[in-house]
Amino acid sequence: YAKRQHEQGFKYSGDTVWQQEFEEMFPYDETNDQLNAIKDVKADMEKPVPMDRLICGDVGYGKTEVAMRAAFKAVMSGKQAAFLAPTTILAEQHFETFQDRFQKFPVKLARLSRFVPKSEQKKVLTQLKNGELDIVIGTHQIVGEKVQYKDLGLLIVDEEQKFGVGVKDKLKTLKENLDVLTLTA
Repeated sequence: YAKRQHEQGFKYSGDTVWQQEFEEMFPYDETNDQLNAIKDVKADMEKPVPMDRLICGDVGYGKTEVAMRAAFKAVMSGKQAAFLAPTTILAEQHFETFQDRFQKFPVKLARLSRFVPKSEQKKVLTQLKNGELDIVIGTHQIVGEKVQYKDLGLLIVDEEQKFGVGVKDKLKTLKENLDVLTLTA
């Protein structure tokens, strides 16, 4: 953690008009805690050091919305975002939520999990490497050896404590210059 504070990170731009529109489309009223978390995450992303932020909240707190706003900010600054979920079912749920929220914007999403046919997985891997995808959501496959990102800027990890040692070691190597947002209950 101390080493990361001295690393050069990517400084994201301020909010765009699309960012404001995206946030205004949230169908619920944000809580004060949620608004503070969003403000803190954005402030971290706009600093030239890698973000390492933990969002802790009960189910229904709105952690996924915080993550989506961070992912949107990353994409608006030309970076890719990856959302790592501990189970296939959770990855599917997050993918559906992201699809619903991002559908009115030119953001390209994909998923990687055992539910995705092998032929589609190959296509997703090629698109990530070529920068044709903005956000990928999936299980441990998104940090696998076969996955190459063109310009990954943000890694969102849901329930990191549920991953095994192998995935956690891979996350450590990925995290060096990335902004990392960890969600937990």
